[in-house]
Amino acid sequence: MDVFVYVVVLNLAIQYVPTIISETFTLSLLTAVLLKVALEVVLGIKSRIVSRFRAATTGPARVTAAGLLWVTAAGSKIVVLELVALVFGDAVSLGNFISVTLLVVALLLSRAAVRRLLYGPGA
Repeated sequence: MDVFVYVVVLNLAIQYVPTIISETFTLSLLTAVLLKVALEVVLGIKSRIVSRFRAATTGPARVTAAGLLWVTAAGSKIVVLELVALVFGDAVSLGNFISVTLLVVALLLSRAAVRRLLYGPGA
């Protein structure tokens, strides 16, 4: 289900954001699958870091975990950009850091909204 949400959001972004480009619908579908996999990995990493942050009892441990969270949040966008460039070359472009950040936020918010709509508030 998430991939379908990602396809809709990605194609809306392709339609309305000039820096986000996909040459064909098939490439946008494959890009959505790639984004789904990449974002699941990133969310798993972030979840571990947040657990580490909550479990930290000293100031330096909390600062370290917060720093790791920030690096992961920023670095994940760069990884997504490079991964798309590596897999699809010039046929797909997610634009720059800002456009991919906004796209990722839109993808995650849309996914959460659809899950809540289909499965209720606890989903």
